[in-house]
Amino acid sequence: MADADLADLDAFAAVARARSFRGAAAVRGVSPSSLSEAVRRLEARLGVRLLNRTTRSVTPTEAGARLLERLAPALGEVAAALDAINSVRDSPTGTLRLNVPTIVARLVLPPIACAFLARHPGVTLEVVAEDSFIDVLAAGFDAGVRYDERLEQDMIAVPIGPRRQRYAAAAAPSYLARHGTPAHPRDLLAHACIRHRFPSGVALPWEFERDGEVVRISPKGPLVASNLDLEVAAAEAGLGVIATFEAALAPALTRGTLVPVMADWWQSFSGPFLYYAGRDHLPAPLRAFVAFLRERARSGADEGPPVRPGRGAAAHPESSSDL
Repeated sequence: MADADLADLDAFAAVARARSFRGAAAVRGVSPSSLSEAVRRLEARLGVRLLNRTTRSVTPTEAGARLLERLAPALGEVAAALDAINSVRDSPTGTLRLNVPTIVARLVLPPIACAFLARHPGVTLEVVAEDSFIDVLAAGFDAGVRYDERLEQDMIAVPIGPRRQRYAAAAAPSYLARHGTPAHPRDLLAHACIRHRFPSGVALPWEFERDGEVVRISPKGPLVASNLDLEVAAAEAGLGVIATFEAALAPALTRGTLVPVMADWWQSFSGPFLYYAGRDHLPAPLRAFVAFLRERARSGADEGPPVRPGRGAAAHPESSSDL
């Protein structure tokens, strides 16, 4: 087939895996219309429909599913062959695509990404920050970052960033002066609280832990948002108690616009992990990134000792009480 056909086949595979023209386009840095045209061109040449398209979904037809099954290994071999050239370079080149939670993009990734890119100027790092749990490989990413309870069993996990983190609760001095300071998580049920809602629509319970006891509560309050800046600003304005990652509250705690609440109940948990499929030939940019993370771990650049993936106290309902 002509050279253009290989690009069209690659475009079809990307859309079929992502089940979305927009999703595939976002990962690849192209327009949805260019992918749509590539698929139409391929379908016209083959004389068969490969994708069923509706306003809400894109799914492979039977012919498309069969083509994708045979095509994926072949495209992988082509990518591996091209990537082998990187083995003779002093520094790898190419694109590394990562899918990470928004909190990781904000608090963990910036110093790591900047140091990595300074060392490997031939690498382009593409990061999509979102809080929906997707199949990152099927969506066209090289790797993802998740916390231990979200790691897939068949993936390789490498620690990234701090190895221990905490959820913290805080409130503005003005709020505490008006409403008093809670001493126990259950006291928050009588307080105004600022909640976070994920794109899925879920607002998770707040978890607190002390001496092996885990308490989960679902408090109420004047604001439920999906933007951390707005949530922190509301807390600083004295609208209620906020509970989130300690690092996200650190600037406000340092300024004194927020003060700690129930610090002896703050729950500690293991830090995030980079995860990727175990395969013999990793793309050179991903291989370099993994080596970079392991070097940081050996040098102690990230705080705390490495923590093995595993479910923490919050995963054991028998040791908790839900309110």
